[in-house]
Amino acid sequence: MKAAYLEALGGPEVLQYGDQPDPVCGPGQVVVDIHAATVNAADWQVRSGRYGNPVSTFPYILGRDFSGVVSEVGDGADLAVGDEVFGVLDVGDEGAYAEKVVIKSSIIAKKPSSLTHIEAAAIALTGITAKITIEDTLKLQPGETILIQGGAGGVASVGIQIAKHIGAKVITTASAHNHDYIRGLGADEIIDYNAVDFTTVLSDIDAVFDTAGGEVADRSFQVLRPGGRAAFIASGPTAPTPERSDVTGLRPAVGRDRPHLERVLEMHAAGAIKVPDVTLYSLSDVVKAHKVSEARHLKGKLVFKIR
Repeated sequence: MKAAYLEALGGPEVLQYGDQPDPVCGPGQVVVDIHAATVNAADWQVRSGRYGNPVSTFPYILGRDFSGVVSEVGDGADLAVGDEVFGVLDVGDEGAYAEKVVIKSSIIAKKPSSLTHIEAAAIALTGITAKITIEDTLKLQPGETILIQGGAGGVASVGIQIAKHIGAKVITTASAHNHDYIRGLGADEIIDYNAVDFTTVLSDIDAVFDTAGGEVADRSFQVLRPGGRAAFIASGPTAPTPERSDVTGLRPAVGRDRPHLERVLEMHAAGAIKVPDVTLYSLSDVVKAHKVSEARHLKGKLVFKIR
């Protein structure tokens, strides 16, 4: 099979495209012929060695979420050859930057005909991450105010919609050229981070959802009300430690399971969330895609069209 893979850690230029062995199906597993896979910020963090679990075995295939068609079924798996499915590889596993992947059948879901493979891939990890962060981790309530950092990104754009569906007031940060896109998602207030320091105009915020990381994450604690909470997905495997003792930093536990994927499908079918804007790449353009992702000034999701 063709795949994009690493032979060493480093910058985008270490990514290679070529042949790798086909995956082998075991009990309870299926092999999926991948039609689409996405680029996530965690991918370039793993590639560069900045993530909490360093890669020690090469060649190494990156990639977490995908959509495709089941081509092989192991004993005890509850799917059939020909099923259209989408999902996210288990925690600690990667391999979606490829024409095929092996995965436990129990943690992926059937793709509805209403979504293309590209759309399903784009909403898989973004959807469950936003859902788990806002509903399960922050436990956002109607009438509360939430600040979502980096509103134009894939996870953040879904987060805006989920927060509005709950009945919260949504404030978000984004560069000026993305304001119309974010306004269309339902954001109540947008701050241009290139022109305004959010800490000077916001206070008494109930919850923060940070997707940016770095110093933005650290400063997010400043705008919380006493007793407020902030959740972080771009600061590695643990949340930053606040300097204040009256607020809480949280790292969502984004598990992989079919019920969370089906919950995302339910929200999409109900019109509560829509698929993020997509920019398509071929898998052979993996270096270019990683450069865009690492620059962090993207809108929506970067998706590899593999078949």
